[in-house]
Amino acid sequence: MYKKLLTHTLIYGLSPYIPKLLGIFILPIITKDLTEVDYGIYGVILAYVAAIEVFKDLGLNLILYNSFTKMPYQHKWLWRSIYGFLIFWNFLYTILAGLLLYITIPAEAHENSWLIVVLNLLPIITFGPTSQIGKIFFQMNEMPRQIAIRTIIFGILTLILNLYTISFLKLGYMGWFWTNCIVGILTNLSFWIPINLKYKITPIFNFKKRLIKENLKVTLPTIPHYYSNYIINTSDKVILDLMNVDSTSIGKYNFAGTFASYFNQLGLAIGQAARPFFNTFFKSNNFSKLREMIFTIQILFFSITFTVSIWLKEIFSLLVKNEALSSTYSIAILLIMATNYRPMYLASTGLILYNENTKKLLHVTMIASIISILLNIILIPKYKIMGAVITSFVSLMYMGYSAFFFKEFKKITIKFYPVFWLICTIILTITAYFISEISIIYKSIITIFVCIIGFLMLRKFIKYKTHE
Repeated sequence: MYKKLLTHTLIYGLSPYIPKLLGIFILPIITKDLTEVDYGIYGVILAYVAAIEVFKDLGLNLILYNSFTKMPYQHKWLWRSIYGFLIFWNFLYTILAGLLLYITIPAEAHENSWLIVVLNLLPIITFGPTSQIGKIFFQMNEMPRQIAIRTIIFGILTLILNLYTISFLKLGYMGWFWTNCIVGILTNLSFWIPINLKYKITPIFNFKKRLIKENLKVTLPTIPHYYSNYIINTSDKVILDLMNVDSTSIGKYNFAGTFASYFNQLGLAIGQAARPFFNTFFKSNNFSKLREMIFTIQILFFSITFTVSIWLKEIFSLLVKNEALSSTYSIAILLIMATNYRPMYLASTGLILYNENTKKLLHVTMIASIISILLNIILIPKYKIMGAVITSFVSLMYMGYSAFFFKEFKKITIKFYPVFWLICTIILTITAYFISEISIIYKSIITIFVCIIGFLMLRKFIKYKTHE
């Protein structure tokens, strides 16, 4: 089990990192041709795109995941029906998304308004939900290499196009949009060919409306759940924009957030690899195995995020050839350490999603969203981007641990100790923030110590078999 989990996690997780590691070598080049304003414009526009993106699939991905496990011999027809419905829905979605984008583009980018709208929506118009259905198909069939190969190829293509459009054509922030459009279309096409032609998962346009309505009753309550991720991780840029925080400051915040996104990607990769295992554990009520796996993942996360965070000052000074952007390492440390909510979040919300008790998720997501909005409104006017950082951290901690106090988990005899892991996260975050300023010699000693402790604890939990 662990060998397969590790293998799949490495495939899902390392495949995006191969292009990102290569991207480190072009970072000193493109940061010479980008300003804080470029990062600010790009970050704000992406935030508004994310504001509506959660409605793109209406939460029906949940039905795709669950039907694969619960209906192993009958799910294909259901998938084809959802595929056909989402193609129709995506036409309406692109209209709504286009209107939102056009009216919210920052003043500094007004001259490119129409082009930005077209470049963002063209991949959706041409292929609809194909890439998402393809990713779920390969993920649930435990074929991670199909996803990894595409991730690596199109990740490298993204780097090449970014380098060409930003540093050779000098397009600034527009280089990102041209790159995203081209790569988005090619990615969709790469999934469309095998899904439609080889595996015969073709859209059924004459789908049963009653079936779609029944599934939407289950999935629509998940939209606030997924929307909370937007509110916590992305809406702060919108609020910064609405509160007239200058694009330069927003750009610094967005740049720091790009480093945290690498660890979010790692969390998503682990979630992709673990999803089939989790569903199996939930189906058999094997919560001891679930706990063992979650604790192992959590320790791994702590070791990686803490080690990287204490060295982030040196990493930024080496890679970022822009003084204003390189000074954001302290912000990036807090955002990176906040991603440690993810392992426990996978366990707590996974059970609710598997049982399709989607309305229960609102107790997690709506409260987390309210916390995020209120804290942003309170803290941003006084503390600017640091207020947004603190808000993100607090909201993500609530997201990660609150569901463990629901009755679904209270009636389980296996304990997950959420308070312990929350305290560990806070202590490690504060420690990493201050250790980042000490000398390299002491950091090296601490790094060796953390690696040894992490390895020993990892071995302990992998071997651990509970008899509770």
